[in-house]
Amino acid sequence: MTGRMPGPTSHTFFSQRLRLHYVDWGNPTRPPLLMLHGGRDHCRNWDWAAAALRDEWHIIAPDLRGHGDSQWSTDGSYTMAGYIYDLAQLVHQQRLAPVTIVAHSLGGQVALRYAGIYPDTVARLVAIEGLGPSPARLKAGSAKTIVERMDEWVAEQRGLAARLPRRYASIEDAFGRMQGENPHLTAEQARHLTVHGANQNEDGTYSWKFDNYVRAWPPYDMQGRDIQLLWSRITCPTLLLYGKESQAGDPAQDGRARHFRDVRVAGIDRAGHWLHHDRLDDFLRILRDFLAADSSKAR
Repeated sequence: MTGRMPGPTSHTFFSQRLRLHYVDWGNPTRPPLLMLHGGRDHCRNWDWAAAALRDEWHIIAPDLRGHGDSQWSTDGSYTMAGYIYDLAQLVHQQRLAPVTIVAHSLGGQVALRYAGIYPDTVARLVAIEGLGPSPARLKAGSAKTIVERMDEWVAEQRGLAARLPRRYASIEDAFGRMQGENPHLTAEQARHLTVHGANQNEDGTYSWKFDNYVRAWPPYDMQGRDIQLLWSRITCPTLLLYGKESQAGDPAQDGRARHFRDVRVAGIDRAGHWLHHDRLDDFLRILRDFLAADSSKAR
C-alpha cells in the first residue's frame, strides 16, 4: 500500500500461553474497532478498509492463533473455544469494551459467538459471511455419527502431520497462487496480501504463514441450537453481509437472520466470499451507513 500516513504498528498479547500478534492503526482517542480476518488469512488483509476508516476509529486487527504472525498452537488444535478466548483476552487486556467489531468468515463466527456470550462488551457488529455452513451443509453434516466424524478427523490429522508447508520458488509464484484464489483481486491487492501472508524460508523459498493444522475443523462443536441461542443474545445492532457470487447464501432468505434481535442483511453484487476486497467501495459505503446510524452507541 502507498499513502501519506504511516501504516500500523505491531504488538503482541498472550492467550493460553500463546504469543499472539495484532496491528494498531493509532488514533486511540477514537472509538475502538476490531477487525477479525478469516481462516488461512492474516490481519493485513484489512489494510485497505483500515486506511479508509482510521481517522474515525481506533482500529486494531489481530492475527488469529495459527495465522499471520501469531504463534502456532503447539498441539495443532484449533477450536472455536480457543479462538473465542483469544478475542475475549484481547478485549479484556486492552480495555476495548464496548467495542465495534467487523469480522470475516471464521472471524465472523468467532465474533458472533463472543457477542452472544458477552453482549454488553460489543457496541455493534458486522459479520461478513460469518454464520458458518449453510443450513443445507449443516443438515448433511449432522447425519454423520460421532464415530464417523472422529474417524474422519483422525485421518485428516494424520494427513496434515505428513504434509509439509508448500514451498514456492519465488514470491512471484506465491503471488500467482494468490491471484488464482480470487479472480476479483487486482494485481496490487494480490501482491500486498502475498507479501504480508508469506515468509521466506532459509533456502530462499516462500511458504504461507498459517499453520496447516488450521485446515482441520474439530469433530465436535457447539450444537446448532446453542449457536442460535448465542445469536439471539446479541443485543447490539448487527449487520450480516454476503457476496451474491458466493455460496454462503442469503441469511434473510434461509432463515438464519431470524435468530438475531437487531439485524440488517445486505448482499453485494459482483462479489464473492472476500467481498471487502472484491467491492471495497460498496463495502465501505454500506459499512459507514450502518456505523453512522448507531453512532450514539460508540464509546
